Order: sequence, then C-alpha cells, then structure tokens
Amino acid sequence: MAACVNKVILVGYLGKDPEQRFTQSGRPVTSFTLATSETWKVGDGEREQRTEWFNVVVWNRLAEVCKTYLYLSRAVAPSSKAVASFRA
Repeated sequence: MAACVNKVILVGYLGKDPEQRFTQSGRPVTSFTLATSETWKVGDGEREQRTEWFNVVVWNRLAEVCKTYLYLSRAVAPSSKAVASFRA
C-alpha cells in the first residue's frame, strides 16, 4: 500500500488583517481568514462563482512573520498539513 500524505495547499486572498495573540507561556499565535474562489460557466453561458472561506492558524516564528507581512486582500498560498477542528 502506498504511503498516505496529509498536505494542503490553498491559494487565495486574506479576508481581513491577521489577528495575533499569545499563549500563557508567551508563544505567538496568528489567525486569519483565507478566501478561495472558483468560477465556471453554466449551461446558458453565464458565469457562476463560489467562494470558500478557511480559518488559518499559525504558531511561533511563522505567526510573527504573518502578522508583519500579511494584510487584508493580500494574495497568499500557504501549504501545511490539514488539522480538522470541530466546534459544538
């Protein structure tokens, strides 16, 4: 059996400026929303578009870099492993 791979690459635009906070131990955590869109033609030649929103969380040094260089509407292409989080 082939090895399994958990890798996600998103290409999109920031929906708002990143928000940074710190854990009790002082580790930086930065969060931002990322919008990806796809466009296609429907039967009558008209275009339709769907936008998906993703919540992205980065830690440590990368959190500091994201807070410094990312901003609303900036195009980004983060890649990482996928980690599912469920909220009740």
